[in-house]
Amino acid sequence: ILMIFSSLGLWLREAGVERSAVTYFSWAALGYSFKFIWAPLIDRLPLPILNSLLGRRRSWLLLSQILIITAISWMAMVDPATGDSALTSMALATVMLGFSSATQDIVIDAYRIESAPTEWQAILSAAYIAGYRLGMLASGAGALFIAAYFGTTKEAYNYLAWRDTYLIMASLMSVGILTGLFRPEPKLKKPKEHYHSDIEYIIFFVLFLIVVSVFIEAFYLLGTPVDALKSNLKEFISNNALVSFLTGSVRLMGAISATIVFGYLVGKTKIINTDMIEESYIGPVKNFFERYGASFAILLLSLIGLYRISDIVLGVISNVFYQDLGFTKSQIASVVKTLGLIMSLVGGFLGGALTTRFGIYRMLWWGAILASATNILFMIQAKLGANLPFLYLVISADNLAAGLASAAFVAFLSSLTDISFTAVQYAIFSSLMTLIPKIIGGYSGGMVEVIDYSNFFLVTTLMGLPVLYIIYLCQRTFKLTKS
Repeated sequence: ILMIFSSLGLWLREAGVERSAVTYFSWAALGYSFKFIWAPLIDRLPLPILNSLLGRRRSWLLLSQILIITAISWMAMVDPATGDSALTSMALATVMLGFSSATQDIVIDAYRIESAPTEWQAILSAAYIAGYRLGMLASGAGALFIAAYFGTTKEAYNYLAWRDTYLIMASLMSVGILTGLFRPEPKLKKPKEHYHSDIEYIIFFVLFLIVVSVFIEAFYLLGTPVDALKSNLKEFISNNALVSFLTGSVRLMGAISATIVFGYLVGKTKIINTDMIEESYIGPVKNFFERYGASFAILLLSLIGLYRISDIVLGVISNVFYQDLGFTKSQIASVVKTLGLIMSLVGGFLGGALTTRFGIYRMLWWGAILASATNILFMIQAKLGANLPFLYLVISADNLAAGLASAAFVAFLSSLTDISFTAVQYAIFSSLMTLIPKIIGGYSGGMVEVIDYSNFFLVTTLMGLPVLYIIYLCQRTFKLTKS
């Protein structure tokens, strides 16, 4: 994920790409927010040959990891400083990376939940976050150290240094491949029964790819009219960030609407068995609303969609912020990535242990308060400038809070999941968790240009306040149990 959010941002900035364009690349990770769309395919479609050799979860895990290696290698072969065509190619490779990485997430989440009972999920979530953070150390601090060692700086951009760095990152995926090959497949007490043939699922998958292509094409075709609308709006609205947000939202919703209409028409042709759509998409959602009731289910979904908004929106532009203050890549790598990793690991295991001891709701409270409040430290850092000792404090507090909040929240999401719909329901939850924050985060560069860093960090702090009220309503309405 840091090949999209963090390291790529520094690479693009060194290559001379505008800050606002850099943060737009974070939208390539929206695959994480829409992964629930293809989660049913991964949950039900067996891969030829691999399924019989490795099992359902591990076969999809291997395929997703091969695609990740391909995407990162593709990115390595593109120099973003050579023009718009190179940026387009980089964007396509980044989208592929987001899609394949999100697919890996779907499989790993299902594997984790199916591997142990509910009472172990808090500890498992802490271990999951530990592995996640170790990966971030490699792709964050590791990538920056390697790029700096190969001789690229903000003042003297060197494409070959970044190319070799990304190829090394691609090779590190072999660790994940070996782990997946040697770990056993989860054994469910009641395996799912599938009532449709493999051919039907393959047709379903092909149509899914067509629908994705329709979305991409619609998004591309809407570019020209939306640009015209943007020019007209600028005559009436002086806030460029607001104009970008409005026009970008129009473009996104237009592409989604066109895709929905196309999907509806395809359904009318009877090419695909509509019972499959019912089982794959409607069934998991219906199950969730039946178990919790409509009003409480909506409240839970609101909490899921907003819980991480403060730190995700800030995180999109954090590395650019450090660089703009004057910190070097080596300083960013050693402080932000290395110390940040240690504190997030501490926060993750602390959050897992405290969640097991005191319950999910109480730790959700503390996680939300701390994750939002630590953003104030970034405001102070913006005033102090490149003050390295204070950066140690900022990174320590921010990552400790993020680790604690993440462990509690992953345990919370796992407790909401029905084992009959593991991959799909958890994919919906985790997709919703990042959707709104990532859309807003894509505009963070434009927001900073208008309101400066200090005010931007204040806005991200205030974003966390509604979350506290929603937790209060959830706790008052329904008591979560371990069952």
